[in-house]
Amino acid sequence: MKTIKLILSLVLVIALAGNAGAHEGHDHGQPLAASVALDAKGNLWRTSVKDGFVLVDKSTTVASLNFSAPQKLNSQAQKIGTDGDARPKIAIAENGNIYVTWTQALPTPYSGYIWFSRSSDGGKTFSQPSIVHQDRAEITHRFDALSVSPSGRIYVAWVDKRDLIAAKKAKQAYDGAAIYYAVSDDQGASFSAEHKVADSSCECCRIAMLVNEQGDAVMMWRHLFDGGVRDHAMAKVSANEKTPKVHRASFGNWKIDACPHHGPAIAKGGDWGYHMAWFDGGDKAGLFYARMDGEAWVSSPAKRFGDVNSQAGHPALISDGEQVWLAWKEMTDTASLVKLAKSNDGGRSWNAPVVISQTKGKSDYPQLLLKDGQAYLAWNTEVDGLAWLKVAQ
Repeated sequence: MKTIKLILSLVLVIALAGNAGAHEGHDHGQPLAASVALDAKGNLWRTSVKDGFVLVDKSTTVASLNFSAPQKLNSQAQKIGTDGDARPKIAIAENGNIYVTWTQALPTPYSGYIWFSRSSDGGKTFSQPSIVHQDRAEITHRFDALSVSPSGRIYVAWVDKRDLIAAKKAKQAYDGAAIYYAVSDDQGASFSAEHKVADSSCECCRIAMLVNEQGDAVMMWRHLFDGGVRDHAMAKVSANEKTPKVHRASFGNWKIDACPHHGPAIAKGGDWGYHMAWFDGGDKAGLFYARMDGEAWVSSPAKRFGDVNSQAGHPALISDGEQVWLAWKEMTDTASLVKLAKSNDGGRSWNAPVVISQTKGKSDYPQLLLKDGQAYLAWNTEVDGLAWLKVAQ
């Protein structure tokens, strides 16, 4: 693997804010990286990492959080990816099943396995964890993404370097990594053999993924285009699709030989397609939003959000009909904060952004959730714990 040095510029400080570490490294302290999900009853479920164990707990009230005693999903401590864009993931199916994935860091630098565990009894017990992918080489399988369709189909996607290794053995050129995924149609009892979505992905940026009503997964990721440009790509894949069509989704033309640790966000739009948000570097650094139908731009040019001088980035998106919420993190000399903007017309126009939460010390990236038309912000912080806020309509 080509050695890529972390550039300690403003751009990459944005990417690593609150998670200091080396390129593609792993957090050796108690990480702040956590994921949350709401079930049909309104319980808030959380997965996090402590002392090498993946934990799951829940709060039965969301007005004031009161979490239960956590369950450990792995019986033996592991070195778990929690820095940059890495974190454990949690998703809840419409039948109440709870699914969790995480990345175990292996001894070989930048290598990992994607693990999966499920609960089919409403979180009372969880299954013995298993590795999602059939390839067990000690190489990169990292930065997992997890999503479940309304019918219960589970998708797990990740960044994978098997094709880079093969190209090196064949003395062929290969840039970046690849995006792979596996599917379960039996509620997580087993997963299909993995399939490749695309070659030449960025090596260390999160994958944004959602599953539509038809059971297809829509993925967005930072991609390596010709000339070393790191823009974004999008693809829609189905359980049986072998060669999904990849579309370019951003055109910032950021040319950089480094890992931004800064993946995009995606949310369902109307019949026309999807909302997207991403960070772009280079001469036009900033946080951007646009709409895409999977084939071409719907709104152009992309709209800039946030204060680049305050390191605006790491967006979260959620939508409900014509209502769209966009949250992102910024940093000042004295505090970290989350800003929020809302659109009431499907992203065509936006209200003025407001500071919705702030804290001193380290903090995670914002997450947005939706329940019965009500949007919520979740934000894990070192000083104040998990911030959980109802977003004004």
